[in-house]
Amino acid sequence: MKTTLLCVLIAALGAACLQRADRAPPASDTSAVPNSTATPAAPAPAAAPTLPPSPGATKLTVVEGFLTPESVLHDPVQDIYFVSNINGSPTAKDNNGFISRVRPDGAVENLKFIEGGHGGVTLNAPKGLAIRGDTLWVADIDVVRAFDAKTGAPRDSVSMASLGAVFLNDIAIAQTGALYITDTGIRFDDVGNVLHPGPDRIFRVGTDRQVTVAVRGDTLGRPNGITLDSVGKRFIVVQFGGRSILAWKPGDKAPSVIAKGPGGFDGVEIAGSRVLVSSWSDSTVSSYETGQEVKVIAGVPSPADIGYDGKRHRVLIPVFSGNRVEIWQLP
Repeated sequence: MKTTLLCVLIAALGAACLQRADRAPPASDTSAVPNSTATPAAPAPAAAPTLPPSPGATKLTVVEGFLTPESVLHDPVQDIYFVSNINGSPTAKDNNGFISRVRPDGAVENLKFIEGGHGGVTLNAPKGLAIRGDTLWVADIDVVRAFDAKTGAPRDSVSMASLGAVFLNDIAIAQTGALYITDTGIRFDDVGNVLHPGPDRIFRVGTDRQVTVAVRGDTLGRPNGITLDSVGKRFIVVQFGGRSILAWKPGDKAPSVIAKGPGGFDGVEIAGSRVLVSSWSDSTVSSYETGQEVKVIAGVPSPADIGYDGKRHRVLIPVFSGNRVEIWQLP
């Protein structure tokens, strides 16, 4: 995405208000998962208690050569990092998107492991990634596509176009195998202005490939990242158009706010007891372990859909406007 478009995108997105929620899926999808000076007449007020600073993460390496990288995912079975590359406009059906394979040492094993227009693959503007078994799922504008995670061969696709999907963004998979996909509800006009026709939604795709609207409404705040919190038996959703971090369970009419931060949120991952969230607004990745924001990584512009390598305790950051992926070691 061009720099001017990115600026417009950030400026245009704002928080929204509550609307009616739509039909929800069965609750069983998560049941098995997991300061001033005082006057002379009065003593100075006591300083507010402050939390000790969190130890910062350490940048290990930077991997260059991507084309609008949007999401990074660690496959623990193959011990490989997948990177989705939009390669152009995030809403253009140009069939030139691709998925890269990167080794944990930062070496690019295959830049175009899965490539639109080759080998029977259709891939326009791939964004969020999720994996279950040996199947890699990819959000692609108004379709979710499945590929063999080992060979890259296309396996399946489920279109949400008939339900009016606008901007499918991220994917989380319940332990039942159902997919949950955020729809940020934004479009771009011919000169790059950001429009928000909405609605803001989370779709559900069952194992029978039936698509329903799991939840909808402006309370989602142009939802971006979504991840499964198996311990809390819920999904964590972050707002790109607001400042809230949300918790939602299938069957609930609307999500609840569990924390607030700078906003412009993109990726979200669970790392032990911490919720890690990337923010375009202040170029950070922060932890929200107790609902309180603790900045872990700073100075990374346009940090998109982060990944987490639980084996090595690393945060994987696709730098959307920088065509690179940064690998950071958590303390």
